[in-house]
Amino acid sequence: MKITVACAGKIKEKYLSDGINEYLKRLSRYADVKICEVPDEKAPVTLSAAQCEQIKDIEGKRLLKAAKGHVIALAIEGRQIDSEGFAQLISDLTLDGISHITFIIGGSLGLSEQVLEAAHIKLSFSKMTFPHQLMRMILLEQIYRAFRIIKNEPYHK
Repeated sequence: MKITVACAGKIKEKYLSDGINEYLKRLSRYADVKICEVPDEKAPVTLSAAQCEQIKDIEGKRLLKAAKGHVIALAIEGRQIDSEGFAQLISDLTLDGISHITFIIGGSLGLSEQVLEAAHIKLSFSKMTFPHQLMRMILLEQIYRAFRIIKNEPYHK
């Protein structure tokens, strides 16, 4: 299984980089997981709705270029599932012959309509808003947890 995490912007905090690298190392036993960072657009503090959409569109085009295979967009308005359901989703995709999944995490303004429409699945981890950089680590941890559940290995409680 190949997994790409396409995301806007670079990680700035060391603690996040350390956590992300730890989960990438753990995941290497189960899948070929790559992070694909695309440049994020600078956004002034005050934005008009049109400026916000323009930035999301620019970032969205970059994110879609990085997407391969089955695309899952992380979006607050997406479907919410628990960890067992997430593991089942990954298992089902594998059984359906999907060999490459791309998870897309938008920038600080979210995802463009173009990305949401292109996604095969829209998935929400919570109704709460998380920093997009932290979301990378949360996603990787859940992917790791999913593989442990699929393999019936201890970790998940």
